[in-house]
Amino acid sequence: MAEAKKKDRGLWFREMKSELKKVVWPNRQTVTKNTGTVLLCSLLIGACIWIFDFAAVSFVQIILSVFGA
Repeated sequence: MAEAKKKDRGLWFREMKSELKKVVWPNRQTVTKNTGTVLLCSLLIGACIWIFDFAAVSFVQIILSVFGA
């Protein structure tokens, strides 16, 4: 039973190695471009969340000051 698991594990690693040889890995320029795109999108979404949060807090403060709470 233990030997069968070892053989299965070895087969799995051999298959994984052969599949990784088929992968077309991106070059440095593509990785840099994609990283920049992800960072820019993250900053834009973060800014939108920050603006919405600021507006929501301001709105709640205005409502509380109007009703005297």
